[in-house]
Amino acid sequence: MKSKFRQVALIGKYQATSSGVAGASTRSSLDEVAHFLMDQGCEVVLEAETAANIGLTHYTAMEVEDIGKNCDLCLVVGGDGTMLGIGRQLAQYKVPLIGINQGRLGFITDIPFGQYKTTLKPMLEGDYVEDFRSLMHGRVFRDGHCVFTAQAMNDVVVNRGATSGMVELRVEVDGHFVANQRADGLIISSPTGSTAYSLSAGGPLLHPSIPGWVMVPIAPHTLSNRPIVLSNAGEIAIEIVAGRDASANFDMQSLASLMHGDRIVVTRSEHQVLFLHPKGWTYFDTLREKMHWNEGVA
Repeated sequence: MKSKFRQVALIGKYQATSSGVAGASTRSSLDEVAHFLMDQGCEVVLEAETAANIGLTHYTAMEVEDIGKNCDLCLVVGGDGTMLGIGRQLAQYKVPLIGINQGRLGFITDIPFGQYKTTLKPMLEGDYVEDFRSLMHGRVFRDGHCVFTAQAMNDVVVNRGATSGMVELRVEVDGHFVANQRADGLIISSPTGSTAYSLSAGGPLLHPSIPGWVMVPIAPHTLSNRPIVLSNAGEIAIEIVAGRDASANFDMQSLASLMHGDRIVVTRSEHQVLFLHPKGWTYFDTLREKMHWNEGVA
C-alpha cells in the first residue's frame, strides 16, 4: 500500500554547531529518510534553508510558504525547537507535521530516529492519530500602537533585564485587573508549553485538549502569587509598570528593551498546528517516557 501523502517536505536542524559535525549528521539522516519516503511513493522536497546549509542539492527545495501551499505533509527531523519554528509558520496552511526526534527531550518530536521506518510506514498509509494544538497570538503595544506581533506555540514570557532587579507588571484578564506582580518575570503558557519553561518555574502540566493557558510568575516577590489556569478564549494584558530593560519573548522571537507603559497582549490565534502521531499514541505515554515516571517501580 502506497502513501496517502503525495508530496512530503523534509526539514532538519542544521545550525547546532559551527564545526559542521551536526550538519553532516543531519545531512546523512535526512538523505536516509528521503530515500525511505521515495520508496513509499512520496515526492520529497527539502525546506530551502535546510537544503542550502547541509548541502543536499539533488532534491527539489522550497521556501516555507511554498511548502505550505504545495505539500501534503511536513516531516521534521530534529528536536522540539525545530518543530516549534516550522509549526508556527505552517499553521496557517493546515499542513500536518510528524516529528522524528534527534534532540534531547522530544515532547512534540516523538518518534525515535531508530524506529522511524517501522513507525512511519503505517502512518503514511493513513494509520495515525491527529493532535491539534492551539497557537498564541502576542502583540506589543506602545502609546496605543502595535509595534511587534508574533505567534507562539509554547509561551509568551516577559522577563526582567539581565542586570536589573525585579520587574513590576500589571496584569489584566479580559479587561479586569488581576494584580500588580513584582517578580523576575511572567510566563503565559499554552498546554504545549506547559512541559517547557512553565514547568521549571513551578507551573502545572496541562493536557493538550484543555482550551486553556497557565499564567506562571517567575520567582515572585510575594510567595502567594501562584500559577493560575485561565481560559484561552479571553485576552491577557501585561503592562510594564517598573523595571529596566525588560523583554518579551514569543517562543524564540524576542523584543528587548520594553518601556514603562508598554502592554503585551496575548489572545488565542485563529490558527492551529496539526501533529500526527502513531496509532495508539497518548499524551500520557509521552509524559511517562520523557519525565521518567515509574522508574524504579517493580
